[in-house]
Amino acid sequence: MPASIEAILDALPYLLQGSLVTIGVVLGAMGLGLAIGVTLALGQVYGPRVLQVPIGLYIWFFRGVPLLVLLFLFYFGLFSLMGLNLSAFAVAAIVLGLISAAYQSQIFRGAIHSLPEGQLKAARALGMSDTRAIVSVILPQALRLSIPGWSNEYSIVLKDSAVAYALGVAEVMARAHFVATRTYEHLPLYFTAGLIFLALTFLGTRGLRTLEEKVRIPGYSR
Repeated sequence: MPASIEAILDALPYLLQGSLVTIGVVLGAMGLGLAIGVTLALGQVYGPRVLQVPIGLYIWFFRGVPLLVLLFLFYFGLFSLMGLNLSAFAVAAIVLGLISAAYQSQIFRGAIHSLPEGQLKAARALGMSDTRAIVSVILPQALRLSIPGWSNEYSIVLKDSAVAYALGVAEVMARAHFVATRTYEHLPLYFTAGLIFLALTFLGTRGLRTLEEKVRIPGYSR
Protein backbone atom coordinates (compact mmCIF):
# COMPACT_ATOMS: atom_id res chain seq x y z
CA MET A 1 0.00 0.00 0.00
CA PRO A 2 1.43 3.45 -0.89
CA ALA A 3 2.63 5.44 2.08
CA SER A 4 0.30 8.33 1.26
CA ILE A 5 -2.81 6.10 1.30
CA GLU A 6 -1.67 4.46 4.52
CA ALA A 7 -1.14 7.88 6.13
CA ILE A 8 -4.65 8.98 5.13
CA LEU A 9 -6.29 5.83 6.45
CA ASP A 10 -4.39 6.04 9.74
CA ALA A 11 -5.19 9.72 10.20
CA LEU A 12 -8.81 9.70 9.01
CA PRO A 13 -10.45 8.86 12.39
CA TYR A 14 -8.31 11.53 14.03
CA LEU A 15 -9.31 14.10 11.38
CA LEU A 16 -13.00 13.20 11.63
CA GLN A 17 -12.84 13.81 15.37
CA GLY A 18 -11.47 17.22 14.52
CA SER A 19 -14.47 17.83 12.27
CA LEU A 20 -16.67 17.67 15.39
CA VAL A 21 -14.59 20.47 16.89
CA THR A 22 -14.93 22.44 13.64
CA ILE A 23 -18.71 21.96 13.67
CA GLY A 24 -18.85 23.13 17.28
CA VAL A 25 -16.93 26.32 16.47
CA VAL A 26 -19.10 27.02 13.42
CA LEU A 27 -22.41 26.40 15.20
CA GLY A 28 -21.36 28.59 18.11
CA ALA A 29 -20.23 31.36 15.78
CA MET A 30 -23.35 31.21 13.61
CA GLY A 31 -25.64 31.22 16.65
CA LEU A 32 -23.88 34.22 18.18
CA GLY A 33 -23.78 35.95 14.81
CA LEU A 34 -27.50 35.37 14.36
CA ALA A 35 -28.42 36.84 17.76
CA ILE A 36 -26.20 39.90 17.37
CA GLY A 37 -26.81 40.28 13.62
CA VAL A 38 -30.60 40.48 13.97
CA THR A 39 -30.22 43.05 16.76
CA LEU A 40 -27.85 45.16 14.67
CA ALA A 41 -30.12 44.96 11.63
CA LEU A 42 -33.15 46.10 13.62
CA GLY A 43 -31.11 48.92 15.08
CA GLN A 44 -30.01 50.05 11.63
CA VAL A 45 -33.49 49.94 10.14
CA TYR A 46 -35.65 51.13 13.04
CA GLY A 47 -33.23 52.63 15.55
CA PRO A 48 -32.51 56.31 16.11
CA ARG A 49 -29.51 58.04 14.59
CA VAL A 50 -27.61 57.93 17.88
CA LEU A 51 -27.80 54.12 17.76
CA GLN A 52 -27.01 53.72 14.08
CA VAL A 53 -23.61 55.38 14.38
CA PRO A 54 -22.05 52.84 16.83
CA ILE A 55 -23.69 50.00 14.87
CA GLY A 56 -22.04 51.28 11.71
CA LEU A 57 -18.68 51.49 13.52
CA TYR A 58 -19.08 47.91 14.76
CA ILE A 59 -19.79 46.64 11.26
CA TRP A 60 -16.94 48.67 9.77
CA PHE A 61 -14.46 47.38 12.37
CA PHE A 62 -15.26 43.69 12.21
CA ARG A 63 -15.52 43.66 8.42
CA GLY A 64 -12.24 45.53 8.03
CA VAL A 65 -9.81 43.82 10.44
CA PRO A 66 -8.38 40.42 9.36
CA LEU A 67 -9.60 37.36 11.21
CA LEU A 68 -6.16 36.31 12.44
CA VAL A 69 -5.53 39.76 13.90
CA LEU A 70 -8.85 39.66 15.74
CA LEU A 71 -8.15 36.18 17.11
CA PHE A 72 -4.82 37.31 18.56
CA LEU A 73 -6.28 40.64 19.72
CA PHE A 74 -9.03 38.96 21.75
CA TYR A 75 -7.16 35.84 22.88
CA PHE A 76 -3.89 37.45 23.96
CA GLY A 77 -5.17 40.97 24.66
CA LEU A 78 -8.74 41.99 25.40
CA PHE A 79 -9.95 38.88 27.20
CA SER A 80 -6.80 38.79 29.33
CA LEU A 81 -7.25 42.44 30.28
CA MET A 82 -10.85 41.70 31.22
CA GLY A 83 -9.71 38.82 33.45
CA LEU A 84 -11.53 36.22 31.36
CA ASN A 85 -9.81 32.85 31.19
CA LEU A 86 -11.49 31.44 28.09
CA SER A 87 -10.38 28.40 26.12
CA ALA A 88 -9.06 28.75 22.60
CA PHE A 89 -12.21 27.01 21.38
CA ALA A 90 -14.47 29.57 23.06
CA VAL A 91 -12.42 32.51 21.81
CA ALA A 92 -12.49 31.19 18.25
CA ALA A 93 -16.28 30.77 18.36
CA ILE A 94 -16.81 34.21 19.90
CA VAL A 95 -14.53 36.05 17.48
CA LEU A 96 -15.97 34.27 14.46
CA GLY A 97 -19.43 35.05 15.82
CA LEU A 98 -18.66 38.75 16.23
CA ILE A 99 -17.35 38.91 12.67
CA SER A 100 -20.26 36.92 11.30
CA ALA A 101 -22.70 39.25 13.10
CA ALA A 102 -21.37 42.17 11.06
CA TYR A 103 -22.10 40.33 7.82
CA GLN A 104 -25.34 38.72 8.94
CA SER A 105 -26.68 42.12 9.99
CA GLN A 106 -26.46 43.27 6.38
CA ILE A 107 -28.22 40.11 5.19
CA PHE A 108 -31.09 40.72 7.60
CA ARG A 109 -31.17 44.45 6.87
CA GLY A 110 -31.54 43.76 3.16
CA ALA A 111 -34.30 41.23 3.86
CA ILE A 112 -36.19 43.74 6.02
CA HIS A 113 -35.88 46.46 3.38
CA SER A 114 -37.20 44.04 0.75
CA LEU A 115 -40.54 43.73 2.57
CA PRO A 116 -43.41 46.05 1.60
CA GLU A 117 -43.34 49.17 3.76
CA GLY A 118 -47.10 49.04 4.22
CA GLN A 119 -46.92 45.96 6.42
CA LEU A 120 -45.68 47.88 9.44
CA LYS A 121 -48.31 50.57 8.90
CA ALA A 122 -51.03 47.92 8.59
CA ALA A 123 -49.87 46.30 11.86
CA ARG A 124 -50.08 49.69 13.58
CA ALA A 125 -53.56 50.19 12.18
CA LEU A 126 -54.57 46.89 13.77
CA GLY A 127 -53.43 48.19 17.15
CA MET A 128 -50.05 46.47 17.34
CA SER A 129 -47.12 48.23 18.94
CA ASP A 130 -43.99 48.65 16.83
CA THR A 131 -42.18 46.01 18.86
CA ARG A 132 -44.94 43.45 18.47
CA ALA A 133 -45.31 44.23 14.77
CA ILE A 134 -41.58 43.74 14.17
CA VAL A 135 -41.46 40.49 16.16
CA SER A 136 -44.70 38.99 14.84
CA VAL A 137 -44.89 40.34 11.28
CA ILE A 138 -41.54 41.62 10.00
CA LEU A 139 -38.99 39.24 11.50
CA PRO A 140 -40.66 35.94 10.53
CA GLN A 141 -40.68 37.02 6.88
CA ALA A 142 -37.21 38.57 6.97
CA LEU A 143 -35.68 35.44 8.51
CA ARG A 144 -37.21 33.29 5.78
CA LEU A 145 -35.81 35.58 3.08
CA SER A 146 -32.39 35.59 4.76
CA ILE A 147 -31.81 31.83 4.53
CA PRO A 148 -30.01 31.91 1.13
CA GLY A 149 -27.64 34.61 2.37
CA TRP A 150 -27.26 32.80 5.67
CA SER A 151 -26.29 29.64 3.76
CA ASN A 152 -23.50 31.58 2.07
CA GLU A 153 -22.39 32.98 5.43
CA TYR A 154 -22.23 29.43 6.81
CA SER A 155 -19.78 28.46 4.07
CA ILE A 156 -17.60 31.47 4.83
CA VAL A 157 -17.55 30.85 8.60
CA LEU A 158 -16.75 27.19 8.02
CA LYS A 159 -13.72 28.06 5.90
CA ASP A 160 -12.61 30.78 8.31
CA SER A 161 -12.75 28.30 11.18
CA ALA A 162 -9.58 26.68 9.81
CA VAL A 163 -7.64 29.76 10.99
CA ALA A 164 -8.52 28.81 14.58
CA TYR A 165 -5.62 26.33 14.49
CA ALA A 166 -3.37 29.37 15.10
CA LEU A 167 -4.74 29.43 18.67
CA GLY A 168 -4.25 25.69 19.12
CA VAL A 169 -7.87 24.66 18.55
CA ALA A 170 -7.76 20.96 17.60
CA GLU A 171 -10.01 21.27 14.54
CA VAL A 172 -9.53 19.60 11.15
CA MET A 173 -6.74 21.82 9.86
CA ALA A 174 -4.75 21.70 13.10
CA ARG A 175 -4.94 17.90 13.20
CA ALA A 176 -3.99 17.56 9.53
CA HIS A 177 -0.97 19.81 10.12
CA PHE A 178 -0.02 17.84 13.24
CA VAL A 179 -0.04 14.51 11.39
CA ALA A 180 1.63 15.92 8.26
CA THR A 181 4.61 17.26 10.22
CA ARG A 182 5.21 13.77 11.60
CA THR A 183 4.57 11.65 8.52
CA TYR A 184 5.84 14.14 5.91
CA GLU A 185 2.78 13.29 3.81
CA HIS A 186 1.67 16.89 3.53
CA LEU A 187 -0.16 16.83 0.21
CA PRO A 188 -2.46 13.83 0.79
CA LEU A 189 -3.30 14.89 4.35
CA TYR A 190 -4.09 18.49 3.44
CA PHE A 191 -6.09 17.21 0.47
CA THR A 192 -8.08 14.99 2.83
CA ALA A 193 -8.70 17.95 5.12
CA GLY A 194 -9.98 19.87 2.11
CA LEU A 195 -12.37 17.05 1.25
CA ILE A 196 -13.71 17.07 4.81
CA PHE A 197 -14.37 20.81 4.56
CA LEU A 198 -16.12 20.27 1.22
CA ALA A 199 -18.31 17.58 2.77
CA LEU A 200 -19.21 19.82 5.72
CA THR A 201 -20.00 22.67 3.33
CA PHE A 202 -22.24 20.46 1.21
CA LEU A 203 -24.11 19.03 4.21
CA GLY A 204 -24.65 22.43 5.80
CA THR A 205 -25.81 24.23 2.66
CA ARG A 206 -27.99 21.27 1.72
CA GLY A 207 -29.63 21.35 5.13
CA LEU A 208 -30.26 25.09 4.88
CA ARG A 209 -31.67 24.63 1.40
CA THR A 210 -34.08 22.04 2.76
CA LEU A 211 -35.04 24.45 5.55
CA GLU A 212 -35.62 27.20 3.00
CA GLU A 213 -38.00 25.00 1.03
CA LYS A 214 -39.79 23.89 4.19
CA VAL A 215 -40.50 27.39 5.52
CA ARG A 216 -41.12 29.01 2.13
CA ILE A 217 -44.48 30.70 1.83
CA PRO A 218 -46.17 29.47 -1.41
CA GLY A 219 -46.51 32.27 -3.94
CA TYR A 220 -44.34 34.63 -1.91
CA SER A 221 -40.77 35.54 -2.79
CA ARG A 222 -38.39 38.39 -2.29
